[in-house]
Amino acid sequence: MTLSFEMGRRLPGVEARAGKFPGPSLIPALNAIQARLGWLPREELEELSRTMRRPRYEIEGLISFYPHFRTTPPAKVSVSVCHDLSCWLRSADDRIAEVRARYGDDTEIELTEVSCLGRCDSAPALAVNEHPAPVAGLDTLVAAAREGELAEATVTGRAEPWPNDPYPAGSGVQDRYASLRALLAGRISAESVVATLEASGLRGMGGAGFPTGRKWGLVAATEPGGVKYAICNADESEPGTFKDRQILTDQPHLVIEGLLLGMAVVGAEQGWIFIRHEYGPEERVLHAEIEALREAGVIGENACGSGRRLDLDIFVSPGGYILGEETALLECMEGHRGEPRNKPPFPGNYGLHGRPTLINSVETFADVPVILQRGAEWWAEQGEGDSVGWKFFAVSGHVANPGVYCVPMGTTVRALIDLAGGVPGGARVGAVQPGGASSNFIGPDKLDLPLDFGTLAEAGTMLGSGALVVLAEGTDLLAAATNVLRFFRNESCGKCVPCRVGSTKAHEVLRGVLDSGSATLDDAQQGRILQLEETMRKTSICGLGQVALGPVVSVLGLNKGAAAARPQPRPEGSKEQPDR
Repeated sequence: MTLSFEMGRRLPGVEARAGKFPGPSLIPALNAIQARLGWLPREELEELSRTMRRPRYEIEGLISFYPHFRTTPPAKVSVSVCHDLSCWLRSADDRIAEVRARYGDDTEIELTEVSCLGRCDSAPALAVNEHPAPVAGLDTLVAAAREGELAEATVTGRAEPWPNDPYPAGSGVQDRYASLRALLAGRISAESVVATLEASGLRGMGGAGFPTGRKWGLVAATEPGGVKYAICNADESEPGTFKDRQILTDQPHLVIEGLLLGMAVVGAEQGWIFIRHEYGPEERVLHAEIEALREAGVIGENACGSGRRLDLDIFVSPGGYILGEETALLECMEGHRGEPRNKPPFPGNYGLHGRPTLINSVETFADVPVILQRGAEWWAEQGEGDSVGWKFFAVSGHVANPGVYCVPMGTTVRALIDLAGGVPGGARVGAVQPGGASSNFIGPDKLDLPLDFGTLAEAGTMLGSGALVVLAEGTDLLAAATNVLRFFRNESCGKCVPCRVGSTKAHEVLRGVLDSGSATLDDAQQGRILQLEETMRKTSICGLGQVALGPVVSVLGLNKGAAAARPQPRPEGSKEQPDR
């Protein structure tokens, strides 16, 4: 038997694995088998074990950890329905019930409730055999999948150019990548790139907000001349977050140029875009851009004729929100279970295969060529008030026009909601999560807060992943917060006890309250939630456990900050079903 995956494909750091890292990552091989067959048959795993010289128990350990892998044949048609917050606000429970009623007795159809699919702008989000499915077109896609005639999913970009893009609309590879060409030709230096980024005030847009220029400078100064890597983290999986998906669709050239600039500045020859497997259409956009760059000589053994090697590849995630955490991502790329590492050391010192590694988000990398082309002063002038630059936001939930919006950093919560059409039917805003599922809820009295790092932190919440989820007045906020906690409970990697056990126990408390029909927790229940929140926040290894109960505490009004949204009385007949 011959394995079908490409043995010659550039796998992560094969040359860097001497002794400590025996052999290439198994993840791409497992992905390839499942893409070909739909599952992972035993005989394929045995052949993989022999070919890669890896024990079966190691392979089975990987398969059991990653939710994308399956060891039983799939049904002819697989329908996945998201049940997380943005979709729940758009009647996901009703949609799930409808799909079950329509297809539940069909043995050729498998219905699965899943975590966020990254398509909250079309909530409730569905997928048929991993193809994004519009609600109105589900029957057509199911019929096509049943006949084996499901067409390859495509993406439609925005008709108008985004205001941040320095390149003319419709321009190609030869007209773009100007900053990269200048750097490789010696017209600008790596030091000047770092200085420009520092002067611009650009911070990481993936949630942490670390100064980008400082990070690049630190990685560049670590082990000069040694093997280094660079990775674009495109594994956005947090409920409500889908801005990176839009950037990858419309501005792959900016993302890739930013990544290549980072590689050139820090001294890395190999880079990867780590993308979630649900983003198949976006992955194809990236592949097309990378191949165009390779054909044009922009990347490869002699990038832009500079004599330097710069090359890129795409690493497809085998699933799991935890892989958005940078060290869990590294563990996955190395072929291990995606469990976060203790820090320090940080990836800039000890990253992929123990080598210094630069990791930034999609939006952060995309901002770099914008700043280099237009200047740090121009970037600073784009913000509102004391804020700097442009910011992409994903807006979903109870708004008339959910979608991705590019606005000046510092735009107020109210202005962004208005840009998205406001709450339908003239209803008022009841609460907002301004930075994705990890951020604490804020109430309607905070709608004039600027959306920036400092102001939101002072208000007891955060900018986070750039996902604004709007809840109309009258929404059951206790049920909404329980929905968020369910996501974190389900997505915990299980490595550390505080996160694994704490999220489960807290969810049990809240589920009991919801099942009883109560709108509030009694003193004992409140005390238990606060105790669990403090334990998880102080002792969890990574950010998932540290923030998992923050949204719940903010809704209950138990925290001492200004973010409390305080629940309204539960609407009659509330349908939140935390375990379904």
